[in-house]
Amino acid sequence: MKILIVQQKMIGDVLATSILFEALKQRYPESELHYIINTHTFPVVENNPFIDHFHFFTPEHEQSKIQLLKFVKALRTEQFDVVIDVYIKLSSKLITIFSQAKTKISIDKGKKSFIYTHTFKNKDQAATNAGLAIENRLQLLKPLDIDPLKIVKPKIYLTEEEKLKAKQFLETHQISLDKPLYMIGVLGSGPTKTYPFEYMAKVIDRLVVEQPESQILFNYIPKQETEAKAILDLCSAETKKRIYFKIFGKSLRDFLAITAHCDALIGNEGGAINMAKALNIPTFTIFSPWIKKEAWNMFDDGKNHVSVHLKDYKAAPYSEIKHPKVLKSKAAALYLEFQPTYFEAALKTFLKR
Repeated sequence: MKILIVQQKMIGDVLATSILFEALKQRYPESELHYIINTHTFPVVENNPFIDHFHFFTPEHEQSKIQLLKFVKALRTEQFDVVIDVYIKLSSKLITIFSQAKTKISIDKGKKSFIYTHTFKNKDQAATNAGLAIENRLQLLKPLDIDPLKIVKPKIYLTEEEKLKAKQFLETHQISLDKPLYMIGVLGSGPTKTYPFEYMAKVIDRLVVEQPESQILFNYIPKQETEAKAILDLCSAETKKRIYFKIFGKSLRDFLAITAHCDALIGNEGGAINMAKALNIPTFTIFSPWIKKEAWNMFDDGKNHVSVHLKDYKAAPYSEIKHPKVLKSKAAALYLEFQPTYFEAALKTFLKR
C-alpha cells in the first residue's frame, strides 16, 4: 500500500503529524509512506525511520501556478492508494484530486471537504493526556483499520554525532553539563502568542532564585535578537549573570541538539515546546490567553510536562467571550491579566522536581 500524507503548515504541525507514520508502519510494515511538507520544516522529521520519502512544497510552488501544476503532475505518477490531507488548502486539494487515489481522507470542513471519501470532525474534548492535536490526527487513520486511541508520541531523531557536537559546543562556551541548564522560549510565533516581556523577565528571575546555579539559554533567531535583548535587559542583575545570551544554535538541528542537553525548556507555547517534548525534555508551558490549551497541551502530566493558562486562574473572561477570534483581538489585554504570580507556585514545584 502506497500512502501520501500532506501537511503544509508550521513546524509544530509537521512534527505532530509525523505520529501517523509510526502508527501506519506498526499496522502495515510493508507500506510505502510519503510526506509532503514545507521545505523549512524538514529538520524536525529528518532521520525519521518511519517516513520513506519526502516531497517538498516550496515558495515557488506557492507563488507559481505553473510550478504547482508540475508538482501535482509529478505526484500523480506515484499512483498513491491513499492520500491523507491533514489540513485542507487549495494546493493540497489539487494534490488529492489529481492523485486519483481511491481513498482520500481529511478533516471535515463542510463544503470544502466534498472531494474526500472519508472526513472527520475535530473532537472538542480529549480522551487522553495526548491532547486534541494528537487525537484529532489519529482519527484520520480510522478508515485504515487503526485504533485512533492507540496513542503515538512525536519523536525527533538526532544522531550521536549531532549530540556530541552540541555537547562540545556548550563546553567550549564554559557551560557545565553538571549544573542545571535551562532553555527559555522567550518569544512566541507572534505578538499574540508572546508573554509580556516584563512578565517573562520575572519568570526568569524566579528561576534563578529557585536554582542559583542555573545556566540559561534563550531560544531566538538572529532577526529576533532585539526583542530577546529587551527581555534580557528587564532581568535582574543577578539573573543576567546566569544568561548566556549569545549562545544559540545556528540551525534548527543545532537548536534541537543543544536542547537535548537541557534540564528543561520553559516559555511560550509553540514549536520549541513541542520539539522539547519530542526529545523527552521536561517542559513548562505558558499558553497565550486566546489559544485553546486542550488542543496543544500534548502529554501534560503535571510532572514532566506542565502548562499554565489564564483560564486556569481566572475564568471570568472566558464566560463572557467564547469565540477564538474575539479572544485573539483582546490578547494584549488578557496577557496583562495573566501575572507571573498566578503560577509562581507551579513553577517552583516544577523546578524542584
